Amino acid sequence: GVRMRMEGREEMQGAVGLRCTWDMPPPAGTQAKWVRLNVGGTVFLTTRQTLCREQKSFLCRLCQGEELQSDRDETGAYLIDRDPTYFGPILNFLRHGKLVLDKDMAEEGILEEAEFYNIGPLIRIIKDRMEEKDYTVTQVPPKHVYRVLQCQEEELTQMVSTMSDGWRFEQLVNIGSSYNYGNEDQTEFLCVVSKELYNSPNGLSSEPSHKAKV
Repeated sequence: GVRMRMEGREEMQGAVGLRCTWDMPPPAGTQAKWVRLNVGGTVFLTTRQTLCREQKSFLCRLCQGEELQSDRDETGAYLIDRDPTYFGPILNFLRHGKLVLDKDMAEEGILEEAEFYNIGPLIRIIKDRMEEKDYTVTQVPPKHVYRVLQCQEEELTQMVSTMSDGWRFEQLVNIGSSYNYGNEDQTEFLCVVSKELYNSPNGLSSEPSHKAKV
């Protein structure tokens, strides 16, 4: 890695008194192209072209050296006091326009850095992703609603067959005969039906307007 090379350079200087190649200023042509960034102690090597993909970003202004007088470390890398963990995905986004995250990397962390570096398109992508996640998390498990319908024996089959969508037959309770038409007892039943209600994230439950017919 870069750190090992840097330590190696110091040893070589001490031992032989030679200056290592990367300690010398690069030729004029390449100086404009390659940029070293020291983000929180980790060195990243990239090009001006990459950093300036997003014209309004802090990184673009930094490497154009307009208004930002940034400190540099002993190798000439721009010093940026930010978390290097989240800088990799930011730099890769500028390189190829995609947001690629390790599964254990927090999107909030990337968002924080994207906002610091002022990379508009990336901020929008992360916010969209976080909203999608929130949306799937808030899909509440279905609630069960129960209804009790009273009917007579002869109406039972008709009622069950015309039950509207989504209602499920749960239980039948015989409550005996309550009317006496002549000699015939009409047995009364209580019919228990249930339905699942899905809550949408905004708290409104989506229940079809048509009720079970009795």
